[in-house]
Amino acid sequence: MLNKIRTTNILLLVIVIPLVFYLLKILSFIFIPLIFSMFIALLFLPLMRWLGKRKVPKVISVFIVFLLIIGGLKIGIELVQLSSKEIMATDAAFFNKAENKLNNLIFYIEDTFRVKLKQDKNLLSQLIEKENIGSIIDFLMKFTTMMLMTVFFVVLWLAESINMHKVLNMTIFKQKHTSVKAFMKIEKNLITFIKVKFFVSLLTGIFTGLACLYFDVSFPIFWGLFAFVINFVQMVGSFITVILLSIFAFIELEPTNILFFFIISITSVQVLFGAILEPIFMGKSFSINIIAILVMLMFWGFIWGIPGLIMAIPLTVFIKIILEQFPSTKIISDLLSASKFR
Repeated sequence: MLNKIRTTNILLLVIVIPLVFYLLKILSFIFIPLIFSMFIALLFLPLMRWLGKRKVPKVISVFIVFLLIIGGLKIGIELVQLSSKEIMATDAAFFNKAENKLNNLIFYIEDTFRVKLKQDKNLLSQLIEKENIGSIIDFLMKFTTMMLMTVFFVVLWLAESINMHKVLNMTIFKQKHTSVKAFMKIEKNLITFIKVKFFVSLLTGIFTGLACLYFDVSFPIFWGLFAFVINFVQMVGSFITVILLSIFAFIELEPTNILFFFIISITSVQVLFGAILEPIFMGKSFSINIIAILVMLMFWGFIWGIPGLIMAIPLTVFIKIILEQFPSTKIISDLLSASKFR
């Protein structure tokens, strides 16, 4: 009898798990802003508690948090405008030089791979085609909708209209003490991750911009801002920064020692902050082995694309902490743990 029940449970699990992840993929337009908003709310939760202890009304507390968020967005917009002005102020000579080098690169590709690319119009103008305008507008509409939904969910989290304690207690743990303990651990780890990731990304952006400034590579503010933003995409972001900036430097700089040392410099920045300092700052809080991280990056990247790559590690931490609470699933948590492979 027990064997039949166990077999039935395993079969149900095999059916339910793929169905859950299928729903996560299909309903990504809901789950992505929901999870993003939870991370944002967790970051400001200590401030909300501090204001609550001083008898500040919840409505005013939420308003203060949104003022801080708007202030941060304002600084980001100012940086984007500054980098845009920097690019627009560039004279035509740079773009002509870039065009010539890109044309030489295309001739090399055509000769090597025996392919034929368009030559009837300016190469850079081919990046923007009329038929692509519709897809760009569609992307902007989806992005705006997702941002508005994220703001809506942030308000719900901060106002405690969505109570994570109760959700965990009612759906997973069925015990108040266990759900509160798990939530506090999740909150602590995710806040640590967000703070460290922001700090490391900020340093990465600053030193990338300084490297561009030192080696006289154009648009240092833009590249610093780009390195800061793309660094939130786990592991992949560092490669994207180095590859794109190296290609840009190849177009602008002559293939001499300066170009070589510039590539070495930006690679060193990524290695120093991403591969050395970030794991040190994270400490042993997460204890997730590198194989699990790579698998989760591929998995959540497949499910949710770029947002999945950004949230892969926090989601893995969330799942690992929940699995630790049950003896039957602790073996899976141990497989995710780095300490078990030492």
